[in-house]
Amino acid sequence: MRIVFLSPDEPFYLPEFYRYVIEHLSPVHDIRVIIVPPVYRNTTKFGLVKRYAKTFGLKEAAVLSWRVVYYRVMDLLLGANGESFYSMRAVFERFGIPYLLETDVNSKRNLDRLRGWGTDLVISISCPQIFRRELIELPPKGCLNLHGSILPDYRGVMPSFWVLANNEREAGSTLFFVNEKIDAGEVLVQRRFPVRADDTLDSFIRRSKRIGAEMVVEGVRKIDAGGFETYPLDMGKGNYYGWPERADVKRFLDSGRRFR
Repeated sequence: MRIVFLSPDEPFYLPEFYRYVIEHLSPVHDIRVIIVPPVYRNTTKFGLVKRYAKTFGLKEAAVLSWRVVYYRVMDLLLGANGESFYSMRAVFERFGIPYLLETDVNSKRNLDRLRGWGTDLVISISCPQIFRRELIELPPKGCLNLHGSILPDYRGVMPSFWVLANNEREAGSTLFFVNEKIDAGEVLVQRRFPVRADDTLDSFIRRSKRIGAEMVVEGVRKIDAGGFETYPLDMGKGNYYGWPERADVKRFLDSGRRFR
């Protein structure tokens, strides 16, 4: 199959995610990646940083900014030559995976590109844009999305934060076929795993992304083999979470959780 991934350029967790996926799928499948902006429409990068600082505090915003700079410097120094990867670009260049930038996944330009490539399957990984029907129906094998929760619970944004803030003992991820609703559709793979007492937000997301990478490989192999089964989500159940408030962050910290 020709598989096209849609992702923002995120240096902390997605490089290792893609390393695992590419190592397990690229020998058999043609993989390409479209990189989208981490923010969309009326949101700017400065606006996102400002919002992050308002919610999580100036210290956390400064630490996040420092980490971004550090990863970019390491990427410039090591690129695709290091043992650890500090950017998605370095992973793609190491394994010879074609990639390009696109501002709007629903644009005619992008849809024509996907058709021209003969795209069989689209997989969304942390893509912040809502897919419209034409994009959803374009690939003959379907359009998948990986969400970091046991859907229909924790639909929406930052599920990892909310799982820890609510002191859940069990977490999970869901790989599902996208429809026009938010975090809804037929489930292809769903996996559960325990929340550890010593989990920080950083360690939890890292483990969740590794499990998610395994799920993507499993899902692609199911589709490739054919005859797979899916099941619908009960959208009358579950919950939806938006961007946290300062009170939610305080509750997160008061429970003994840490960011890293």
